[in-house]
Amino acid sequence: MKKSISILVAAALAATTLTACSGSKPAETTAIETTSATAETTAAGSEAAAETTAAPVELKEIKVGASPAPHAEILEKAAPALESLGYKLKIIEYTDYVQPNLALDTGDLDANYFQHMPYLEQFNQENGTKIVSAAAIHYEPFGVYAGKTDSLEALADGAKVAVPNDATNEARALLLLEAQGLIKLTEGVGLNATKTDIVENPKNLDILEIEAAQVPRSLQDVDVAVVNGNYAIEAGLKVSDALAIEASDSAAAVTYGNIIAVQEGQENSDAINALIEALNSDEVKNYIESTYKGAVVPLF
Repeated sequence: MKKSISILVAAALAATTLTACSGSKPAETTAIETTSATAETTAAGSEAAAETTAAPVELKEIKVGASPAPHAEILEKAAPALESLGYKLKIIEYTDYVQPNLALDTGDLDANYFQHMPYLEQFNQENGTKIVSAAAIHYEPFGVYAGKTDSLEALADGAKVAVPNDATNEARALLLLEAQGLIKLTEGVGLNATKTDIVENPKNLDILEIEAAQVPRSLQDVDVAVVNGNYAIEAGLKVSDALAIEASDSAAAVTYGNIIAVQEGQENSDAINALIEALNSDEVKNYIESTYKGAVVPLF
């Protein structure tokens, strides 16, 4: 009998021990699983929050056509400020004065930056386009640069002088030559001057009309050349080396500010306003003044 009771007691104790052990296992597993699940949920939440925080703002693209120098260079300097305003700048470079306006007219560009108002007005008249100015950004003084002759005083009778062949820039070149006493134009002709308006030419200068971009390349073949500011920069010519430059108070300085041009009706759009704001920043102004040293003058 005692033996039977002992067996029963031992069995009961064994069952209790097994129950306690088996009960502790699920408790530990549940705790671990809960902790793990919580950690995973927290981690997932943190990652999601991080992704939400780090998600880049989608920038709207704005396409601007420009001459390589100085226009494209100035635009590059304005790009970071433009990004902060929500726009990614795409610059398309052109080496002539026709294609960037045609591309703007057809909508392939949002704006262009290479020209002044007299040229734009002439282009609109000749091509039936409706392109307008949104803002004037800078002015590039024309300069007379030495070719075969190293001073204006040394120009011989019949010396060859290269000037741009498009109407507005040719007038500007002729006015600069007149300001140096080399020629005299019809009184009052101003920015409409052409070769036929030369009424006095004491040195019988041979005025050669050459496509504006090609004028710097003509220097080796002519005595002097009147060069657009942007093409002078591209050719490595320094305004400090010019034999003469346009005065800051000349009609040209007032008239020939280089503009941001857009399709009519777009001059006050959000994108164009942002572009102009970026270009008018102190960073861009300081860049222009320190980089071009008088060859490009900011108008803001």
